[in-house]
Amino acid sequence: MQPMHAEILSTGDEVLTGTVVDSNAAYIAGKLFETGFKVFRHTSVGDEMEQLRGVLAEIGGRADIVIVTGGLGPTVDDLTAAAAALAAGIELAEHPTARSYVEAFFEKFYRPMTESDAKQALLPTGSEPIFNPTGTAPGFRMKIGGCTCFFLPGVPFEMRRMMTESVLPFLEEHVLPKTGRQHYREKLLSLFGLPEAEVNGRLIEISKGFGDVKLGMIARFPIIDVKLTAFGDDVNRLEEQLETAAGQVMDILGDWIFSVEQEPMEAVVGKLLRERGATVALAESCTGGLIAHRLTNVSGSSDYFLFSAVTYANAAKMDLLHVLPETLEQEGAVSEQTARQMAEGARRVSGADYALATSGIAGPTGGTEEKPVGTVCIGLAGPERTHTKRIVFPFRNRMANKEIFAFAALDMLRRELLKR
Repeated sequence: MQPMHAEILSTGDEVLTGTVVDSNAAYIAGKLFETGFKVFRHTSVGDEMEQLRGVLAEIGGRADIVIVTGGLGPTVDDLTAAAAALAAGIELAEHPTARSYVEAFFEKFYRPMTESDAKQALLPTGSEPIFNPTGTAPGFRMKIGGCTCFFLPGVPFEMRRMMTESVLPFLEEHVLPKTGRQHYREKLLSLFGLPEAEVNGRLIEISKGFGDVKLGMIARFPIIDVKLTAFGDDVNRLEEQLETAAGQVMDILGDWIFSVEQEPMEAVVGKLLRERGATVALAESCTGGLIAHRLTNVSGSSDYFLFSAVTYANAAKMDLLHVLPETLEQEGAVSEQTARQMAEGARRVSGADYALATSGIAGPTGGTEEKPVGTVCIGLAGPERTHTKRIVFPFRNRMANKEIFAFAALDMLRRELLKR
């Protein structure tokens, strides 16, 4: 059975120009997929009557359902209702139920209703109003061509309430019984340390045998999510295919994958520390406390997080962590030898099982030919050994480097804990 063709239309100059981020479309798409409707297209259009009319007529000719947001208010640039009437070839008229909705809102707050406010009760003839419990503008439902159209306000908290309380129940009661429920399933596998092109190269051939499962990749600096999705009417078959595909991806990418449950790196590391009854301390230079911030963002991190020192200056490295002056003089602050002594010093001072240390050049200045911007040295001291790593990342942006330095350090600890 073919899924119904669903679309989302966001209206308003502020959305079209990027002044306002269109969070409405993301929310609506998620709810439609959860309910069993496949979204084929998102469209944005500005506050211009002919453009609005034209795109509504186009959608009416190709889609089964569309959710439209924006343009239902009392101002001169709120044109959606009029454009919908034009697209359907019908007139606007005051709807008595919509009028009562608007009046009740103003009565509730002891405010007079103006002529402009009353404009919100003008709906295409034959349409059905949708109650707005948190705002003045009612929505409405109507047909344009063969498409069932739902018109909702653009204010996110108003739209979300109307979507969950009115639109989705209508779809489940009146549409799904006729078409049969489709099911959407997805699985995200998060990885760190491989570039997107290499991940794609490793997976492109096996993905051809995934059947109904679609492979995609989402770059969320500094990580990549491998996204597996499936849509169909047999939920058991979908889930079986997803698990099979996920297993093949994990076989190929191995321990580059740090989460299959959409957990952040710091939560994964925290879980490993707790499972092993281990504790951690930090000595940060270039990351400026970012690793500590990430680890302590996890609820319950006091179970394993003991100590953090941001030893930015060389004097602090020597006084607090006992980094040897000759190491700093001969090797420099950004060196594996310094990172080693920082980690060992933090472990000794704190009594933690593990200690991580970072020293690097976040930029955009300070780099040399030998140690360019993007260089980080990481030290990890543990019960059995201390080891270090020097990595050079290709970024010149300071915040990007701090972020990826922190991730690289946490990933180094994660991999060490996996060996226990």
